[in-house]
Amino acid sequence: MTAQTKGRIRHIALSVEDPWETAEFYKQAMGLQEVVELDGPLAEGVFLTDGVVNLAILKFKSDEAAQGTGKDFVGIHHIGFWVDDVVEQGKIARDTGATWIMGDPNNPHGYEIKHTDLNGIIFDIAAHGWAGTQKNPGEADNVVHRVSPRRLAKFDERRARAQAKFAAKRAKEAVAAE
Repeated sequence: MTAQTKGRIRHIALSVEDPWETAEFYKQAMGLQEVVELDGPLAEGVFLTDGVVNLAILKFKSDEAAQGTGKDFVGIHHIGFWVDDVVEQGKIARDTGATWIMGDPNNPHGYEIKHTDLNGIIFDIAAHGWAGTQKNPGEADNVVHRVSPRRLAKFDERRARAQAKFAAKRAKEAVAAE
């Protein structure tokens, strides 16, 4: 397998009911770092990272936007692979049995090209990585996808509600431990 045909898992997307509550859970339970909030045409949510892999925590806006899982689906929605050449890698994936579902498969600079595998599981490929990811950690040719942390004011209340929920839980546990 050449470097050009090597995909690196660098993105996992969860579909959840409340992205801010779920993000707060993973920040507190696993020490993940918040990278950016999203309010896009398909979904709203929060991107977290461990410094290598991006964890997107999303609430899809419609069944169509959810790409076949349904907007109310809760679980792992898709995984993403950072590749060197999305056009070539997409051809290889489709020749191997993947089905294209979204994104321009002929645009080497496109955001993400989504496919389903032989089981119908969604995966995407990208040549740029995701917020907070590293292509080849520890290697001389490593590329880091950095973004400035960004929070959207429209989600301040939801973020505060999630933080308050976990603060109350910690306070209750502290009292019980005394």
